[in-house]
Amino acid sequence: MVESIQEITVVAEALSSPVRVRILKMLCEKEWYVYELAKALGISRQLLYLHLKKLEKANLVESELRLEPNDPRAKKYYRAKPFKFVVDNETIKNLKEV
Repeated sequence: MVESIQEITVVAEALSSPVRVRILKMLCEKEWYVYELAKALGISRQLLYLHLKKLEKANLVESELRLEPNDPRAKKYYRAKPFKFVVDNETIKNLKEV
């Protein structure tokens, strides 16, 4: 739940892109390794990281580095965090200025 004007703005900005909403939808269904997610979306990993950064800033997704057997590289996996985003007159009226 958002409590300040700043928080609602960050979440709204994160959700303002159809690509980010699609990413969030996919991450709500399961966790994804960055390379696989970029490939499924048809975008570069660099662009995907920019979108994921905005979603992380809005506290909508989280990541975890993992080492897998027989693979010396750490892989970064993303998943959606539980959230509820409701905006109505009462929500706006009760937002803090901070």
